[in-house]
Amino acid sequence: MTYNGVLTTFPKEIRVFIVSFVIILSVGFFTGLLFIRETESTTPAGIEENYMGNEDDETAEVMKFKKGDREMLTIVHTHILSMSMIFFLLGGLVWMTDCSKKWKLFLTIEPFLSVILTFGGIYLMWKGISWFKYIVIFSGILMTLTFTGSATMVLWQCLRLARK
Repeated sequence: MTYNGVLTTFPKEIRVFIVSFVIILSVGFFTGLLFIRETESTTPAGIEENYMGNEDDETAEVMKFKKGDREMLTIVHTHILSMSMIFFLLGGLVWMTDCSKKWKLFLTIEPFLSVILTFGGIYLMWKGISWFKYIVIFSGILMTLTFTGSATMVLWQCLRLARK
């Protein structure tokens, strides 16, 4: 089965549909990053404070409490399920682009590893393994880069003129 580059051969209407999907998916993904910035979870200390609380810090401007068991399980569960679907759908589109198999393999497999490391890392940090906050930052950055690369590749190839 030949699938390499098939995205550029789709009819214009289907490519417009895919472009619309990837744009809306990207708006949702990057809105999540704005939320992370808003909760000041962009640093190792901020991540730890967001999940472990800061009720012992008398100088804190905003009081945060340690997340409960149900809240943590809900956060981890919903994010792993939704992010795996996001990367599955986007990855399917990546495999239809005109690009090397090695690059496609990286862009489609790495996000699943990052999802587990990011949200599993948040859970393990919450359970008391505080150094996982560094894994969470690294895997979160890598997840964002692979999402951006995949979305850009799909958009660029959908907007190219169809191959003859």
